[in-house]
Amino acid sequence: MNYEYKVQREIADWEQKIFKPPGWLEKTSKTISSRINQFIPPKVHNVITTTIRSIVRTALFGAEYTPSRSVNSTPELESADQEAKELFALYQKIAVAEGAGTGAGGIVLGMVDFPALIAIKMKFLFELAHVYGYDTKDFSERVFILKVFQMAFSGPESRARLLNSIKNWHIEKEQWQSDAEYSRNMDWETFQIEYRDAIDFRKMLQMMPGIGAFAGAWANYTILEELREFAMNAYRIRRLYDDFMVLG
Repeated sequence: MNYEYKVQREIADWEQKIFKPPGWLEKTSKTISSRINQFIPPKVHNVITTTIRSIVRTALFGAEYTPSRSVNSTPELESADQEAKELFALYQKIAVAEGAGTGAGGIVLGMVDFPALIAIKMKFLFELAHVYGYDTKDFSERVFILKVFQMAFSGPESRARLLNSIKNWHIEKEQWQSDAEYSRNMDWETFQIEYRDAIDFRKMLQMMPGIGAFAGAWANYTILEELREFAMNAYRIRRLYDDFMVLG
């Protein structure tokens, strides 16, 4: 079995997994999350919402997250996957340490953790693009990163739509050559709500007295792992298509 065929099988299994109906744990987590949210001050939720909008806009329209890492010009898919796993291991360690440190500080430092974690994830995604051979100086590549981010932290309906965009990125990217229309058309409200809902249960536990440090480390560990899985498979889908077109 060659490596590309193995990756195709892994992607097919991954797609089945992400569209499985929510199990008992997911449903229970959502219920508990809603109850915990009632005890979190509104200003904390406002910080989350404002932070998400600000950091995502910076990622799309600024240069802050552009990596110093050069773009791999002709990476083999197998070597790109290996480099991606090594990159992820580094960023997951950073996220775990950050989550444990801020989790020990309760609500006040928990508020600091939200922007820090989003920034870590954005930096990881930007570097990952270069690992797979895509230059983040191109605006369309930044839009792709945002779609990957959204897909990892969205509900089933949005996830299906975003996965379809990724599979057809060779067509869709043509409309995102500049930022003229993107910010106006972006549904920021839905984006913020889905992201917050996806991480609420884990990150709210981080603010609970006595377990904050452990919960913060665990939350960041699992959140980064989910992002890695979605991001690597998104770039694998693109690479399989691009490699096929080159060979074809």
